[in-house]
Amino acid sequence: MNVGKDELLGEVDEVLAPKKKLDITYLFFLLSGIVLVFGILFPKIYLTQQIYFKSREIAKLKIEYDTLKEENKVIGASVEAIKYKNQVLDTLFYD
Repeated sequence: MNVGKDELLGEVDEVLAPKKKLDITYLFFLLSGIVLVFGILFPKIYLTQQIYFKSREIAKLKIEYDTLKEENKVIGASVEAIKYKNQVLDTLFYD
């Protein structure tokens, strides 16, 4: 009698919660979903990373530009000082 009860409970379980078998269409949809997610996310991640590296490069070049600009000012001032000194010395020796 126990065997009948177990069989009946097993059949009730199958009717209430049937076991889903994984077939090739499920696998196809799963792989398609994964490819779609990567297809959407990969370009975004790639572009974000490229923008980040370009902005770092731009910041580095901006710092170098500012440094060279300041050096140019210092060199320009030095050149002006040398010109002034030469003009003063020229007027002293030619007078």
